Amino acid sequence: MTGMGTGEPQAPGPEASHGRDWNAVAAVIAALIGLLALAVSGYTAWLQRQQVRAEVWPYLQPGISPSQHNMNLSNKGVGPASVQRVTLYVDGRPQRDWPHAFDALGLPELRDTAASTINGIVLSPGETIQQITLRDADAFARFYRQYPRIQLRLCYCSALGECWIYDERERSADTRRQAIAACPAIGADEFIDNRLRPARPPA
Repeated sequence: MTGMGTGEPQAPGPEASHGRDWNAVAAVIAALIGLLALAVSGYTAWLQRQQVRAEVWPYLQPGISPSQHNMNLSNKGVGPASVQRVTLYVDGRPQRDWPHAFDALGLPELRDTAASTINGIVLSPGETIQQITLRDADAFARFYRQYPRIQLRLCYCSALGECWIYDERERSADTRRQAIAACPAIGADEFIDNRLRPARPPA
């Protein structure tokens, strides 16, 4: 009989072809669902990171108080600020410490002014530290007249290790504070108001 016993392969029927198509579609859908889940997971992690950053964000602000006769430093942020580097300039020249700064200001009689350490400390949110406190109104008035000659440069970091430079030598308020990857190494112009800080590298 014709057509029997020839051994020729039979073409797949319509059901088998449709089955393979649905398997391919299911695989594509599964892959898309996996990618979507991965994207959602990554976005959630990014949102959590941003929330944590906002919760530990420090914001250091130097100031001067005529009523309390002091020059101060405040943390107006919501997280602790670790002060890593400090440079204090008088007329654009870095000073080693407060006695040298007072000499540069032409106020050698104020060399013994009480000073607090800010270099290397951690300021809590809302905390204010008095950098220097003048002994009376007359001493403060003399210092206050020379105060515009002082520029402070700070490098500080958050609890997450994110760091900022605040530099009063910048004329624009928009450029005074800049985010940086890390605070620079201690240099020869470091302002040392803490005897426990590492010594400057040799010149």
